[in-house]
Amino acid sequence: MDILLDTPLQSTLNHFTIQMSCTNQPQQGEVFSTLLDSWASSVERLLHASELQSRIAHHPLILIKPNLVNTSAPPVTTPFELVEEIIIAIKTFHPDSTLCIGEGTGSIEYDTHHCFSKLGYIEMAQRQNVELIDLNHATLAHKKNAEFKRWPEMYLPEILDNAFIISVPVLKAHSLAGVTLTMKNMMGCVPPTHYQQGGCWGKSAFHTRIHAAVFELNRYRTPDFTILDATIGMSESHLWGAHCNPPVGRLCASYDSVAIDRYGCDLLQKDWQRIGYIQMANAIVGCAEPLKIHEV
Repeated sequence: MDILLDTPLQSTLNHFTIQMSCTNQPQQGEVFSTLLDSWASSVERLLHASELQSRIAHHPLILIKPNLVNTSAPPVTTPFELVEEIIIAIKTFHPDSTLCIGEGTGSIEYDTHHCFSKLGYIEMAQRQNVELIDLNHATLAHKKNAEFKRWPEMYLPEILDNAFIISVPVLKAHSLAGVTLTMKNMMGCVPPTHYQQGGCWGKSAFHTRIHAAVFELNRYRTPDFTILDATIGMSESHLWGAHCNPPVGRLCASYDSVAIDRYGCDLLQKDWQRIGYIQMANAIVGCAEPLKIHEV
């Protein structure tokens, strides 16, 4: 599928791409990738190789953001088993950190706690003594940037300003955006009270000029770290259709939202330069190229 750039941001993209360089920015363009043998051992390898322990040492609050777009089972949604292993690993090296799981489902038929319940997150959160937060109903911060064309104003949960965000998306194609990985996973943070504009989805405003919408959302707030569930992969859509055949069989991680999304495109055999929001974000939010893959 050819995804064209939103024309109002094309000149801005060209300007910043010329002005900025990724080559001298530490950990920009870096992705850690490992074959899946078990959730526990694969997560441990990724966190060790990426040195997450030192990166979160001074962050008292860590918010884990899965993809629970609806109540469909994985690989449409993030498996709770993966999130649980991330929590266990973080508790091992930072037992005093406060961890929470935050998500805002895209459904308008039920709230996020219904997703938590159906997908095993409530029992897991009780086992690990972590709080579940419905970001669709969280206290909001009002943000502004007059230079932005798509979202000169944006409402986001206040907690995002104070937390180290670990995004845990799933490797999936998307019928409108081309792919949905970590940058698009941030749509789960926006409140339906401001971004439901008709249709059957709680964040339907994002479906208009979707590439500019995802790009500017991530200029306001992008994940601090991503663990991408590429164990299976959905090759046609984020809600239906064929799984990757054979399954991809990987977990991947990065501090760079653009790099991990570009790598996800590679795994799905899609040209990242035809995914508008990734091309827009390159050299602004993060770096799609040069890409450095660390096999761990």
